[in-house]
Amino acid sequence: MTRIALYPGTFDPITNGHSDLACRAATLFDEVVVAVADDTSKNPLFSLNERVELVKQVINKSNIRVIGFSGLLIDCLEEIGTNTVIRGLRAVSDFEYEFQLAAMNRRLMANIETVFLTPAENYTFLSATMVKEVARLGGDISSFVHPTVAKVLQERYTPRS
Repeated sequence: MTRIALYPGTFDPITNGHSDLACRAATLFDEVVVAVADDTSKNPLFSLNERVELVKQVINKSNIRVIGFSGLLIDCLEEIGTNTVIRGLRAVSDFEYEFQLAAMNRRLMANIETVFLTPAENYTFLSATMVKEVARLGGDISSFVHPTVAKVLQERYTPRS
């Protein structure tokens, strides 16, 4: 039986912390599906298609597949044929939200299992929101994101004349 896990998120943009978690999850499961959420409530900087393409460019492992999805997570899980969700916990402050999310998902899908992974220590502070803010203000984000992502962010925040 193939062990498949879904790693959902908005990935706006994908950071080194995200890719670290996806690659480490890929050592635990036969296949990891990185599911990029079309979550317009977060007002993403990049469109769903842009985010999916960036994730595909950053993560190039044979057992990691990237898809876009909208709607409920449980519908995406059913579509790919798994009940396992990967979530990252950077700090204690993430736990309460992630715990509530896991409990809600379990109410919606009784057999769902959420696996929490912690990022490498050098990524525990990293968030896509902070990366965007540093990039917007002209700071160096090269140690936080893949070079492709850094270039796209720089282009997005460079004023056009």
